[in-house]
Amino acid sequence: MASTLFAKKTVSDLQAEAESHTLKRALGPFQLISLGIGAIIGAGLFSLTGLAAATNAGPAVAISMIIASVGCAFAGLCYSEFSCMIPVSGSAYTYTYATMGEWLAWIMGWSLVLEYAIGAATVSISWSGYVVSLLHDFGINLPAQLVSSPLEALHLADGTTVQGIINLPAVFIVAVISTLLMVGIKESVRTNAVIVVVKVAVVIVLITVGWFYINRHNYVPFIPPNQGVFGAFGVSGILAGAGTIFFAYIGFDAVSTAAQEARNPQKDMPIGIIGSLLICTVLYVLFSIVLTGMVPYTKLNVSAPVAVAIDVTGISWLMVLVKLGVICGFTSVILVMLLGQSRVFFTMSRDGLVPKVFSEVHPSFQTPWKSNMLFGIFVAILGAFLPLQIVGHMTSIGTLFAFIIVCAGVWIMRHTHPDVPRPFKVPLVPLVPILGIGWNFVMMYSLGAENWTRLIVWTVLGQLIFFFYSRKHSKVQGGNARLTRADKALGLANVGFLAGGVVAFLMRPATELGVKAGFADVLNHGAGVADPAVAAVALTSFYYVLAGVIVGSIIGALAGYAIGSNTPVEEEAKSLGD
Repeated sequence: MASTLFAKKTVSDLQAEAESHTLKRALGPFQLISLGIGAIIGAGLFSLTGLAAATNAGPAVAISMIIASVGCAFAGLCYSEFSCMIPVSGSAYTYTYATMGEWLAWIMGWSLVLEYAIGAATVSISWSGYVVSLLHDFGINLPAQLVSSPLEALHLADGTTVQGIINLPAVFIVAVISTLLMVGIKESVRTNAVIVVVKVAVVIVLITVGWFYINRHNYVPFIPPNQGVFGAFGVSGILAGAGTIFFAYIGFDAVSTAAQEARNPQKDMPIGIIGSLLICTVLYVLFSIVLTGMVPYTKLNVSAPVAVAIDVTGISWLMVLVKLGVICGFTSVILVMLLGQSRVFFTMSRDGLVPKVFSEVHPSFQTPWKSNMLFGIFVAILGAFLPLQIVGHMTSIGTLFAFIIVCAGVWIMRHTHPDVPRPFKVPLVPLVPILGIGWNFVMMYSLGAENWTRLIVWTVLGQLIFFFYSRKHSKVQGGNARLTRADKALGLANVGFLAGGVVAFLMRPATELGVKAGFADVLNHGAGVADPAVAAVALTSFYYVLAGVIVGSIIGALAGYAIGSNTPVEEEAKSLGD
């Protein structure tokens, strides 16, 4: 088979895979809705709402919630069409493989790690924060250094400051959930259903009781003035807030990863996706209004903002009840995220793009147990050593990227496969996909240069794996494809990109006093830097890095082409154009 970067899997092949699956079909519509709510009501509601209010939107975070929900509605419709047309566990990765080809499918699958695995790490950190708060209510104080990232400075009650070492509660919960997922899907979903009932009840109680403790002065100013930096309050802050808390809505697309375990996916998947999204959107907007009314938004930049709000009431039983409900909520989010991640890599492994270990199914449990174990270790490491702000923003940008690709995929499939049966159809195509692409891109853009840089670097690292492993083992390419000059040129171009950027950053200029601009200041072109001299070198340093990645990429591409195989140039050109 000719080696092509954009080789596609046919819809008929994907549908055949769905019928010849090795996973157990045990999920009905209510269980799918429960999975969606289990993922949606959690990190965004209980932790990132406070973060977005404190650093981006202020009390106007309620508007951010509405903006995010509109983008979700467009994407949710598109996910629904795909999930019932191609009921395979790979979610957006599988949809991209069918519409845009292998290269973009890999990029999507790799980006889903940001959404699911790093999403689970985000929630494990917040879970830890609430567990620590609840134990404190009972007079149990865990050592501060053992419940925080080594990148966090902790201010203790006695006025001293210590550095965190490791977040052990985050490691604990990831290990427990990973073990549960290895045991079986039915057991995992039953556990999730119980937890969902508890946390929805707690959210309703909190909204009802909290309404009586709203201080209207906390809403002034409703939209705080911009601080001179894009995303720091003002209108741009509302958009940035929407981009940050967009992570809160990834539950509905996590439902699509369980398509191969649904009893009747063509009927039940749209119900699970859209139903969970609608239920949660109403609760989100009400909750954000209550939270910022109870506590000044400036005090919500903590890992457990709901605990701060409950402390305002002084109702001891409510504090315990809500914190316990929040902990249950986070537990179900981690469960669904780790479930989704293992199922995406299960599909990628069967396609040959990642090692076979990720698709090995346990003979008794009928789960991809090794995949669950490996991602459990990976997520536990992230939760143990990274702070909430870094992993939370990484998750949001990966999620938005996935939504954009899925919206585009629906539009493409309507043109390339108009006759394929669609039990659920997105209305007003191409208007809805176009609105989904544009709306989600605006929120993606609003996340700022640092998060875009993380996405680009993450994507480049994924390209190294794709060109030097996945291309050779891809089932679509025959399972034993030979790397072409184009493969090696593109692979080494990514190496050059990273090397050139690092070298250029290390060689960046300094002011006359020998001061160099920091990484964040360089990415933001010096915007918001008080010292004019540092701002100037930050802008110059940005151009240094930009030139470095361009030159490095060109040198890497030329080197790869020079050492590539003897495949004729014409065939190389064809492989890029197919």
